[in-house]
Amino acid sequence: MMTSVLTELARSRRAGSPFGISSVCSAHPLVLRAAIRNAVLHGGPVLIEATCNQVNQFGGYTGMRPHDFVDLIESIAAEEGLARENILLGGDHLGPNPWRMEPADVAMARAEDMVAAYVEAGFRKLHLDTSMGCAGEPEALDDMLTATRAARLARAAERAADAVGGERPVYVVGTEVPPPGGAHHVITSLDPTRPEAAIRTIEIHRRIFAEAGLEDALSRVIAVVVQPGVEFGNENVVAYDRGKAQTLCALLESESDLVFEAHSTDYQGATALGQLVDDGFAILKVGPELTFALREALYGLDLIASDLLPHYPPRNLMRVMEQLMLADHSHWKGHYHGSEVQQRVQRHYSYSDRIRYYWNRPEAEQAVGHLITELNGVVVPAPLFRQYLPRFESWSSRPLDPRQMLVAAVQHVLDIYRQSTQPRQSG
Repeated sequence: MMTSVLTELARSRRAGSPFGISSVCSAHPLVLRAAIRNAVLHGGPVLIEATCNQVNQFGGYTGMRPHDFVDLIESIAAEEGLARENILLGGDHLGPNPWRMEPADVAMARAEDMVAAYVEAGFRKLHLDTSMGCAGEPEALDDMLTATRAARLARAAERAADAVGGERPVYVVGTEVPPPGGAHHVITSLDPTRPEAAIRTIEIHRRIFAEAGLEDALSRVIAVVVQPGVEFGNENVVAYDRGKAQTLCALLESESDLVFEAHSTDYQGATALGQLVDDGFAILKVGPELTFALREALYGLDLIASDLLPHYPPRNLMRVMEQLMLADHSHWKGHYHGSEVQQRVQRHYSYSDRIRYYWNRPEAEQAVGHLITELNGVVVPAPLFRQYLPRFESWSSRPLDPRQMLVAAVQHVLDIYRQSTQPRQSG
């Protein structure tokens, strides 16, 4: 069963051998290839998730519907030699968020259709997020209404699962995180979710699901999203402080069938990630750090090409991306602040990595393709690698394969997560 690794998370923790799993939250083909390639290299499953804004029945900002996203993953997996049963597919923040400017009845009807489309396409890990208000409602809803709407989505998912057959979905509830797409303000410090708030979330979801006749779906709720006290801003990272999360983590002793799901774990590093897993945050979401690593490698290659190839326009890729972001500021305006110079730096180098929304534009794909073509087969002098991409200095002894280097840059981040989520003996 594809979801068996997820249902094992709590059992292994109870047995004193906690382990975790990283959740790759990206739709970029090179990031997906890196994740799938790592699964082939190291064995075991890969968990890949799409958000409601990225992928939905209308295409989302990627232009992909759930079936399209699955087709992309399966085509890459076939090329890399990964069996389909080793791929876990998840939907993140599934709810009315893409349509929250509409009346609640319209937004929720579309959310139900979206959840059904995810299940029909083969997604079997569903994070139900109905916490945001729709037109005329408060920005954030109370636990009762949130749980009631989550139950509506669970019912839609169960109906879709009945229709298509196969494995039943597992669920994640709770929304103690910034909205999909990231926070809109500067974050300097965070407090973990209060234990009583987490308990209330769990209890209300249990009651509402039971009253709705969804006991079977309730038995497949594997995790709760809470805030462990980690986040990243445009220029800073709020690191995990396990002492501050101690009372929150203690509630898993009485909720032994559950684990926590931690969002925004990007840039935490191996030590903090390992502590999160040990403390019960068994599902670690990562996304912007992966595309940040990809952008870092692309810009390094852009600099190498600018210095090495007389006919390559200086900083061509960066120039194209700047033009794209200035022409359409919808994905970064309101997230980046300060002077014009500060905003320009953030557009390209922010930890939030909102440049990731532009890589699928035709102009960006053309510029990346041109860069790869120009450097393909070129032997790059070691000092240039040392200057712009020091991690790849050893690649200087052979003709360059830029695409493989880009995949390797993402794999480096994924390796940190893989090592941090390995089974270990607690205590």
